[in-house]
Amino acid sequence: MGVSYRRVALIFLDAVGVCLVFFLGFLLRFDFNIPSSYLQPGVLFNILGVSLLSRLGMFYYFGLYKRLWHYASLDELKMIVVSTTLSSGLIGTFFFLNPNIVYPRSILAINWALTILFIGGSRFSWRLWRERPKRQKLSAEKPEKKILIYGAGDAGEMVIRELKKHGELNYNVMGIIDDDPGKKGMEIHGIKVLGNRHSLKEVIKKKKIEEVIIAIPTAPGTKIREINNLCREEGLDVRILPGMFELLSGEVDINQLREVRVDDLLRRDPIKLDNESICSYLEGKSILVTGGGGSIGSELIRQIAHYKPEEIILFDVSENSVFHVSREVKSLFPGIKLVSVVGTIQDRGRVREVFATHRPQVIFHAAAYKHVPLMETNASEAVKNNIFGTINVSEEAHNFAAECFVLISSDKAVNPANVMGATKRIAEMVIQAKNNQSKTDYVAVRFGNVLGSEGSAIPLFKEQIKEGGPLTITHPEVTRYFMTIPEAVQLVIQAGAMARGGEIFILDMGEPVKIVDLARDLIRLSGLEPEKDIPITFIGLRPGEKMFEELILKEEDVLKTEHDKIFVSKPLANDFGKFSQRITELEKGLAEGNEKIVEKIKEIIPEFSKQDKWTAS
Repeated sequence: MGVSYRRVALIFLDAVGVCLVFFLGFLLRFDFNIPSSYLQPGVLFNILGVSLLSRLGMFYYFGLYKRLWHYASLDELKMIVVSTTLSSGLIGTFFFLNPNIVYPRSILAINWALTILFIGGSRFSWRLWRERPKRQKLSAEKPEKKILIYGAGDAGEMVIRELKKHGELNYNVMGIIDDDPGKKGMEIHGIKVLGNRHSLKEVIKKKKIEEVIIAIPTAPGTKIREINNLCREEGLDVRILPGMFELLSGEVDINQLREVRVDDLLRRDPIKLDNESICSYLEGKSILVTGGGGSIGSELIRQIAHYKPEEIILFDVSENSVFHVSREVKSLFPGIKLVSVVGTIQDRGRVREVFATHRPQVIFHAAAYKHVPLMETNASEAVKNNIFGTINVSEEAHNFAAECFVLISSDKAVNPANVMGATKRIAEMVIQAKNNQSKTDYVAVRFGNVLGSEGSAIPLFKEQIKEGGPLTITHPEVTRYFMTIPEAVQLVIQAGAMARGGEIFILDMGEPVKIVDLARDLIRLSGLEPEKDIPITFIGLRPGEKMFEELILKEEDVLKTEHDKIFVSKPLANDFGKFSQRITELEKGLAEGNEKIVEKIKEIIPEFSKQDKWTAS
């Protein structure tokens, strides 16, 4: 009832406004001396009636009475301009077709401008009035905090607008910093651009800034690191809007502001996705994600859900992971059919049951044992899971005529120096062999470390910082390729759209990063100083670890694709008959201990150069 009352009140207000504007237009046109010919009731009410019906009818058609005007923005102003322009066209057309009614064209133009001014002014005045008492009422409830916005783009504008709307936060925006010299002196919502990063320290001291908000979702990691370090030197809090990998919806909200994280410091340019090609192979399909409870698998599910599949099957051996990821995804995407399956890819019967029940058309195979030192002493389990688990899933994909099978591989598969990497390399060979025998398109996607994944360096470093250190690093010169989880998954999904069968897609990982530099960044982000507050200790390379990782085999012919961050390796010529025989021998040798397993692996991939001593599993 309240909504109907407001609509009626708004229509009545607009009707009064249109009448006032109508008479004001005549007064302005004739210098407040309207000719008597226009003052005759028949003429006057004909003209007024046509104006009222056209204006109100067009306002209603464009939904001006369905909008909450205390949130009025540029979109609402556009609707006002469009509806007023079209209604003016209707009025002009009516009088053109009725030459007996004289209506000066200049009045039509004056009336158009005054209508926009009145309708727009009334709406935006309502928004300003609603926001005004909130700010005044709450301003005394908590101390004011002086902040500086870094970034005078769209995101910066939205942050300022949100802060003004949420007066209860008591943030006083003192200015804006932006590296575009052309923006200096310009204003956004009354807030002035004071300079660039070279004047950052001066502005902080002059304006007595207490917090800096970085509002540049597309900023590279090097720039964020520089800004963050400058602010930390001044003892300031720094918060940031998430990068574009996280802001998939394109929306910016004040609640998304957070502390700077280490993945922000490694941020690269946003990935451009070919959404049309991705939709063509995911939309309306049944999608299976093995290892769906892990870091990569769960992010795959979150991103696949955006493409409206018919159903997603979450398959994982950990019941806790399945439970937590299922609950989160169902909350985020209530319209998506999510099937939760607990099981291991080593159980061929369980895998077959899933395929027979759901008949997945696209498979993302992310299930794998990945901890390098752990797999060194548990080689039989690495082989069972990473190789024979892959064989189980890939063969059922063929048996049930799946369209596409995407293996999540690793840079450790290139010239492997550890069991985990060797098993991933053999898994790549498995799917290439299967591609030659099947109508299913089998491909692999190879990339390096993902930041923050379970069991990786970042969570370990965070635990060590909480405990007061030391941070343990294998060697001061160890480097690794790093990518954020959302970034890696976006490229995996894009690579799947490019699948023709047999390819190994290689993701552009950027420049390798020293692990010690990453550790120092994490310590500083925790508000501490490396070596001074938190010591760093070098413990030596662990079994199976290399000083640096590679992404390409020497003999691989790597080509560019239509996507600038994805490369493709042509399938290598392999004797798949001999390969199959050696796989059978490897399976028979599983019970013979690590050393025998390593021998069998080396027969399959001679480049496997394990040099560390083995211990029995």
